[in-house]
Amino acid sequence: MAKLTLVGLGPGSLDLMSLRARQAIIDADVVAGYRAYVDLIQELIDKQDVIQSGMTREWDRAAAAVEQAKAGRNVVLVCSGDAGMYAMAPLVLELLTEQGWNAEQGPAIDIIPGITAANACASLVGAPLGHDSCTISLSDLLTPWPVIEKRIHAAADADFAITFYNPRSRKRKSHIESAQRILLQYREPATPVAVVNAAYRDDQHVALTTLAQFTDLDFGMNAAVIVGNSSSFQYHDWIVTPRGYRNKYQLDDGVTLPGQKRGHALATETSNREERE
Repeated sequence: MAKLTLVGLGPGSLDLMSLRARQAIIDADVVAGYRAYVDLIQELIDKQDVIQSGMTREWDRAAAAVEQAKAGRNVVLVCSGDAGMYAMAPLVLELLTEQGWNAEQGPAIDIIPGITAANACASLVGAPLGHDSCTISLSDLLTPWPVIEKRIHAAADADFAITFYNPRSRKRKSHIESAQRILLQYREPATPVAVVNAAYRDDQHVALTTLAQFTDLDFGMNAAVIVGNSSSFQYHDWIVTPRGYRNKYQLDDGVTLPGQKRGHALATETSNREERE
């Protein structure tokens, strides 16, 4: 069967992969992926042919997977996290678009979602992404640094909780310090920050710190850095970014606050004044 399935492995622990993802790998004729990700699923590989390569060889893996699928094989291309988020799905779909792919000619394309690094890391430290949030990669291999800086400013100004991917590498050590300097223009130094390395893997390490101090920690490419918003707080080993229930209800008994209505938009001083007028 001519098919190419893009599979998100999640953070790397097999018990956090979806059943559909596991079955797709087991049923595949060919499994392709970054060498370290293929290593994570060795117990699912038996008779499948394996195509693997190192970092910066994404185009090679994508092209090889497409070629094998066009040859009539059932191919799975594995990615960490979710295949559509800083992973291989965008590149594969761009290649197929360039080649004029259509559903009638095939191969069939399927994308199986996985738990993202942001969600996996957040689950280890409470609920730091409990309200509006965004992700920003600090890798400038494909995106110019001035564009990344602009996005950090915009996210900080909008008070998003932010998950930084690719915070440091051997060649790129200063970008996270630059991001920190930008964020300190908008947020208090005591803003809670989580640095999670290798979530749900054997070498997992979790550290809770502050915006002013997090760059003192040792972390690299396998880490994610979660920065809270202006409402985030730390309690024991949790970082909590409130959803906003305290604005409408008394949390001790659930009673609606004066001027608020359950199931209605949050009443503010401005909205109350407009209603009176």
